[in-house]
Amino acid sequence: MRTLALVADDGTITFFCHPDIDSPSLFASLIDETKGGSFKFAAKNGSGRSNTRQMYLPDTNILITRFLHDSGIGEVSDFMPIDGTGRIIRRAKAITAAIDFELDMTPRPDYGRVAAEIEEIEGGLSITWEGEESPVYIYASFPLEVADGRITAKLTLAEGDDAHIVLCPGRKDSPVIDEAYVGDAFRKTRDHWHKWVNRGKYPMFWRELVVRSALTLKLLTSANHGSIAAAATFGLPEVPGGERNWDYRYCWVRDAAFTLYSLSRLGYYDEAENFIHFLMERAVEDGAHGLQIMYGMDGRAELEETELDHLDGYAGSRPVRIGNGAYSQLQLDIYGEFMDAVYISTKARGKPAYSVWIKLARMIDWVCENWRRKDHGIWESRGEPKEFLSSRLMCWVALDRGLRMALDESLPANIEEWRRERDEIQRTILEEFWNPEIGAFTQFKGSTTLDAVVLLMPLVKFINPRDPLWTSTLKAVRRELVHDCLVYRYKNSDENDDGLDGNEGAFTICSFWYVEALARTGYVAEARLLFEKLHTYANHLGLYSEELSTAGDHLGNFPQALTHLSLISAAIWLDRALNGDRQDPHHFEFSMLEDPDGLF
Repeated sequence: MRTLALVADDGTITFFCHPDIDSPSLFASLIDETKGGSFKFAAKNGSGRSNTRQMYLPDTNILITRFLHDSGIGEVSDFMPIDGTGRIIRRAKAITAAIDFELDMTPRPDYGRVAAEIEEIEGGLSITWEGEESPVYIYASFPLEVADGRITAKLTLAEGDDAHIVLCPGRKDSPVIDEAYVGDAFRKTRDHWHKWVNRGKYPMFWRELVVRSALTLKLLTSANHGSIAAAATFGLPEVPGGERNWDYRYCWVRDAAFTLYSLSRLGYYDEAENFIHFLMERAVEDGAHGLQIMYGMDGRAELEETELDHLDGYAGSRPVRIGNGAYSQLQLDIYGEFMDAVYISTKARGKPAYSVWIKLARMIDWVCENWRRKDHGIWESRGEPKEFLSSRLMCWVALDRGLRMALDESLPANIEEWRRERDEIQRTILEEFWNPEIGAFTQFKGSTTLDAVVLLMPLVKFINPRDPLWTSTLKAVRRELVHDCLVYRYKNSDENDDGLDGNEGAFTICSFWYVEALARTGYVAEARLLFEKLHTYANHLGLYSEELSTAGDHLGNFPQALTHLSLISAAIWLDRALNGDRQDPHHFEFSMLEDPDGLF
């Protein structure tokens, strides 16, 4: 919960940033096989058939890669201890027969821009480079060889034997790294994740999928700062070979707030309190709204966008960008998403501290004065600012949740002004964003285009899912944006130009929003079928990227918080619908074969 690593199914760490998730990469062969650097530790197949399998140890973030060969079975376990050291521990074991293992590590620090210097130290190796502030130390239970900037090894383990290698960012061995430490760290890490999962409240159906999504979201949180990353990577393209390549290793207020909403529904509230504290530290004291759309994981405000011209890019997708220029955009939706998360947390944990509430109230006062402004919308369009439905809707949410908290908890607030502005926002949405010709609420004021963000309207309780305006909108979304279970967030056109070339894939978060909207509107059978279909698009470990191609390929950065949080929300609501839960005021019961409005 400081940084993380991606492990390919051949046992290679292809992506790892050091020492934090938004720090420069040490291994990034995922982005450039030659210049990115990698860390392979795998069983070697002598001859005959071979195969690999990966699994997570149930209810943990401990990854096991199994190598199935005619000559025997070997496996490598990968995990990061929860002791704050930031280490990566890789442990190999021969399961059946004697197994040959090979190690090949090529560090390429600072996004591959500088050379690594590898030197022997007592008991291991050190990796340093020009400008580094936090060197890396390597310790192994077997001999390592160094040549031409690479660390290699070959070893044979008898059946039942194991060996380990430990990557230690920024500090030498303390405590001593030996077999006893590795075994103890494994048990403590396993027990930590088991205890965390056991604290949650999971749905009856799809528990395993929801648990994996929750564990993934937890990995994207910062134990040091309380911030939450939107995704683990940079440079993974939305369009292979195109320019839609972004850096998502930062804390988007939108993504983090949605994450907190999902984790809170599972009973995890500590994360919400930590994030609220993180965001309140960003807010100014003297009346300004004090929020930008994203921050560095340590809270830094400037995220200058630059291009790494020396990297080839994933599948030739260039430019490879780090930083994110969208940080300076105005996106009004963030206030609604944040206030909804605070509201959910308050319902579980009680009245917020007065000092926190004062800042929240100032924020809502600012929304009252600024909700009419044009902005770049929830998808941070790089086209011209507009009056987006997403921004107008979430400003309504901000005021609505602020009002509820003030009234429920007897907190000081400008009640009359908040109520007046909230109701005015509702009027403008219903009158100015409704297009009778297409029978739907449109993407921005005066447009004829649709945006899948409209699926949030019943989810945030803006509209009754039985309202004819909503059911008509749902039909339009199905007609224009839905292909089986895949949902596109919008279609580029002359009217709606997002400022970028290429057509992106289906947005997985929108697909799960669609499932939940169907269930809330009463189409439970259809929602369940599409939900099950969406599961087939997950990778072999139950993980999702941001988008999906028509062939089912994962597009965009990975793993993506928005996708996993929307899966959780959809699963919980669909589970409640299938179990006949009456707690939600928007619950309606229909025959599984009934189609109340002829939608399907």
